[in-house]
Amino acid sequence: MAVGEVMRMEIPSGGDMSVTSPELHVLAVDDSIVDRKVIERLLRISACKVTTVESGARALQYLGLDGDKGASGLKDLKVNLIVTDYSMPGLTGYDLLKKIKESSVFREIPVVIMSSENILPRIEQCLREGAEDFLLKPVKLADVKRIKELIMRNEAEDCKTLSHSNKRKLAEYIDDAPSPSPSPSSSTHDDSSAKDFPSSKQMKSADEKFSSLL
Repeated sequence: MAVGEVMRMEIPSGGDMSVTSPELHVLAVDDSIVDRKVIERLLRISACKVTTVESGARALQYLGLDGDKGASGLKDLKVNLIVTDYSMPGLTGYDLLKKIKESSVFREIPVVIMSSENILPRIEQCLREGAEDFLLKPVKLADVKRIKELIMRNEAEDCKTLSHSNKRKLAEYIDDAPSPSPSPSSSTHDDSSAKDFPSSKQMKSADEKFSSLL
C-alpha cells in the first residue's frame, strides 16, 4: 500500500477496517463500539494503521487462526501490535492472548490488554501469559504513544540484530571459502601476457572513444 493511502472496508457483523499511515499496523479488538472508535482515533492520531474488530472470534478470523483458510482476505497485511479489551462475551481478551501466544506465526506480535477494572490478579495473569502491557480505560493518548515507541524500539533492535547476524554469516562464508589456486600461466613469466595487456595509450584512446558516444 502506498504511503498516505487510506482504505476503509466493511467487515461483516459490525466490524470495520481502516488503514491510515505507513507505520505500525495495529489490530484493535473491543466489543464496545464507543471504545473501539476511541482507541481507533487515538491510534490514528499517533500515525498508526488501524484495523478494528468487535470480538475475539473476529480477531482470530482476521488473523486466520480460526481454522477457516478463506476467512480473511487481509491476512497478508502485516500486524505489528494487537490491542484488545479484556472483558468481551465469548472469547475474552485473555483467551485471545493465549491463542495468539500459542500460534507459531503470531506469538511474537505484542499484545496489549485494556480494561476498565483495575484487578491486580487479572493484570498479573495477563502479564505472565505474555501480554506486553495492561492499560486501564479510558486509554489516554500518552498510553498509546508510549506503547508505540516501545514497539518501534523493539522492532529496530530486532532489525539491528538481524543485520549483525547476516554480516557475521557473510564473514564466516568468506573465511570458509577456498582460496583460488594460481593458474599455471601466472607462475611463469611469459612475455606474451604483457603483450596481450592493453597499454596506457590504448586505454586512453578507448576512454576518448567512449566519451564521444555519451
